[in-house]
Amino acid sequence: MKALLILAATAAMTASSAVFAADAVESVPAAPAAVETAPVFTWAGPYVGLHGGYAWGNADSAAFIGGSDDFDGGRFGGFVGYNWQFSNGFVAGVEGDVNYDWNENSYAGGIDINTGFSGSVRGRVGYAFDRALIFAAGGWTATNANVDGPGIDDDDTLHGWTIGGGLDYAFTDNVFGRVEYRYNNFGDGSLGGTDFDFDQHVINVGIAVKF
Repeated sequence: MKALLILAATAAMTASSAVFAADAVESVPAAPAAVETAPVFTWAGPYVGLHGGYAWGNADSAAFIGGSDDFDGGRFGGFVGYNWQFSNGFVAGVEGDVNYDWNENSYAGGIDINTGFSGSVRGRVGYAFDRALIFAAGGWTATNANVDGPGIDDDDTLHGWTIGGGLDYAFTDNVFGRVEYRYNNFGDGSLGGTDFDFDQHVINVGIAVKF
């Protein structure tokens, strides 16, 4: 009888230990689910875009009444560049553009004067506030000036410098818009044997794709 009681007690203890062990296994907390972090936006990389705007030009020459004349008009062009972004938010880059200005003036005797194609190569520095990039840029610029009329057809390429700044804003990870101001000083040239110099204030609005 005593042996039977010992056997029963042992069986009960074994069963309760098994149940406790099963409960302990079931109560082990599950591993936390992995949390995916959103990728951080960066301005680094190449880009290409189009822009349009308006240019206010001024030419100084003894050929004009009063010594100067305005050459204002719309413009359209394209640009391509590359940015490097640093961990502190600063951005550096290089950019080139080609444009066409519609700014022809007509004078007595059927004389037409205009500057048409222009371009520049500029270095850029800026600071990124996530998807907003404030930048300044400057470098080399050039434009082609032309005079045409009875008995005259002459052109000259002017070389100078440009400086400006603006704002790029990324609408998506790959598409950004731009608003910028630029001052172009194209230096001196000669048309039809008359010396002149030409400078220009520009407002551009553009859109670009970043790769």
